[in-house]
Amino acid sequence: MKVIGLAGWSGAGKTTLLARVVPHLLGRGLRVSVIKHAHHSFDVDVPGKDSWVHRQSGAAEVLVSSAKRWALMHELRGVSEPKLPELLAKMSRVDLVIVEGFKSEPHPKIEVHRFANGKALLFPDDPAIAGIATDAHLETVLPTAHLDDIPAVAAMMRRSAISVEEVLARSVTET
Repeated sequence: MKVIGLAGWSGAGKTTLLARVVPHLLGRGLRVSVIKHAHHSFDVDVPGKDSWVHRQSGAAEVLVSSAKRWALMHELRGVSEPKLPELLAKMSRVDLVIVEGFKSEPHPKIEVHRFANGKALLFPDDPAIAGIATDAHLETVLPTAHLDDIPAVAAMMRRSAISVEEVLARSVTET
């Protein structure tokens, strides 16, 4: 299982790019999963539904299952937010895990940069940036691809991805 990240400022188009890259990779026969970091309180459960009531009552975990999907919700209840390696360990094995967010983790990332956003690049301040997907012309030593060139972005992601074991090793050396 290999891991690559997408990182960038809010409004750069990470989610939009991801929604275009995943079908491209699936079309190439890869099995792909995504880990998304949220910076705020979020809820995947609907208030008032049974699973929401179970969580609100204090359950540490609630697993909801149907003939179409299952979802496991784990309440931290004051415990520290898990780091990326811990979350990766919970994922089913696939060919590629794309991590959206987790900017401070040491896994390789493709920076998503939109010129109109007016924000500075994360590179070179983040040494884990392995390439840049952008709509701007940049002078850089890193590989670049236009945001609309999905095959090129996907190829850059695959070339830059590392094994989950390497992610774990990098995490250990960073702490």
